[in-house]
Amino acid sequence: MKEITIKQAQEAVDQWIKEYGVRYFSELTNMACLTEEVGELARIMARKYGDQSFKEGEKDNIGEEIADIFWVLMCIANQTNIDITEELKKSFEKKTKRDYTRHKNNKKLQK
Repeated sequence: MKEITIKQAQEAVDQWIKEYGVRYFSELTNMACLTEEVGELARIMARKYGDQSFKEGEKDNIGEEIADIFWVLMCIANQTNIDITEELKKSFEKKTKRDYTRHKNNKKLQK
């Protein structure tokens, strides 16, 4: 698949659901699925960057887990009529205005 925008990804997920998924799971079910996917990413992160070790048969699949999280987020966004691109733009504006110098002046972040 060629590079796509977030909007195109949202549309592709919607098309996939309609073609292969029959329908979206309920919003609450998708929230539970999102929680499950975040837990799977946390497990891999704990093994790769934390103190735990991989169990036999487990693999370092951080990218796959992040993609799964993004998939479910796009499902939830589609179900609730959220344009992720527009919301990200607003988030950048909010964070830039609010945190313009906050992190630069945070002594804890200085090397």
